[in-house]
Amino acid sequence: MRILLWHVHGSWTDAFVRGPDTYVLPVLPDRGPDGRGRARTWTWPGSVEEHAPDDLGDVDVVVLQRPHEAELVERWTGRRPGVDVPAVYVEHNTPRALDGSARHVLAHRADVPVVHVSTFNAVVWDCGRAPTVVVAHGIPDPGALFTGERPDAAVVVNEPVRRGRAVGTDLVVDLAERLPLRVFGMGTSELELTTPALRGRTADLDQRALHHAMAACRVYLHPFRWTSLGLSLIEAMTIGMPVLALATTAAPEAVPSWAGLVTCDVDALVARARRWLADPEEARAIGAAARAHALDRFGLDRFLSDWQQVLKEVTR
Repeated sequence: MRILLWHVHGSWTDAFVRGPDTYVLPVLPDRGPDGRGRARTWTWPGSVEEHAPDDLGDVDVVVLQRPHEAELVERWTGRRPGVDVPAVYVEHNTPRALDGSARHVLAHRADVPVVHVSTFNAVVWDCGRAPTVVVAHGIPDPGALFTGERPDAAVVVNEPVRRGRAVGTDLVVDLAERLPLRVFGMGTSELELTTPALRGRTADLDQRALHHAMAACRVYLHPFRWTSLGLSLIEAMTIGMPVLALATTAAPEAVPSWAGLVTCDVDALVARARRWLADPEEARAIGAAARAHALDRFGLDRFLSDWQQVLKEVTR
C-alpha cells in the first residue's frame, strides 16, 4: 500500500519505512518540519518517496504524528483523514500530566485509532472515544558493536540546555563531576560552556558514527525524567551495552534487572556505573544480556509485523 507520513522522528521513521510498502514523504523547498522528505543521516530504501504537496498522488492510508497534520492532508489532497482516507495517529509522547487527566487531541473521534509506542503511554493518556493500540518500538539491529574500551559512561540527549530537567540535564551536569561522561547529541556542545568536566567530551554525530562512539564507552546512562521511551536506550542495549536509567515513564518495563539497573536513586546509579567502569568483564556480560533482551523485545521484524496488522485492520 501507499502510506503518507511525515519525517518527524528520525529513528522511529527509520524503522517504520523498512516495511513492505511505499512510503510517501512530503518535501518542501526549505525542508522544514512539514516537508523534510527523506533523511540525510540515515540510509533509507528506495520505497521511500519524496513528493511535493501538490504531487502526493493517491495514498491508501495516512499515518499522522502531530495534531496539525490532518489539516495539511485535507488542504493538500482534499481528503479528510479518517473520513475520506483511512488514518492512524501515532502518539510518540508521554503527556505532561501523569495523573490520567491528559485528554488526547483525538479523544472525541472514533474514526482514527491512536497508536501508542508504550503501554505506559496508553495508560496515562485519556483517549476518550478513539480506539487505541500499542505498537512498542522496534529498531534495525546496529550489530554487537560493544567494545567498552573507554572507561566512560555514554549519555545521548538532544538539545539538553533547551530541554533542561525533563531530559535530566541537571543530573548530567552533576554526574560529570562524579563520573567520566561522554555526552552525544544535537546541541550538546552548549553544555561545555557551563560544565568544565565535559569540555572536549561532547559530540553531534550521524547515526552510524554515534553507535560506534557509544559502543566504545563501557556503560550507557539514561538520565531522562520525562520521555516516552528514548530510542537511544534501546539502541544502547542492542549494541551490547550495560545500561543505567532513571525509573521513570516506560524505562522500568524496557530494562529487566539482568540488563542493567533502573532506579531513581542517583547514588545507586553512580555506584553501579563505577563498578562496571572498573570491571570490563562484568560490563560485557551484562551488555550481552541486554542485547539479547533488546533483540527479542524491540526487534525490527516484530515491530514491522505489528504495524502490518494495524495498517491492514484500518484499511480493511
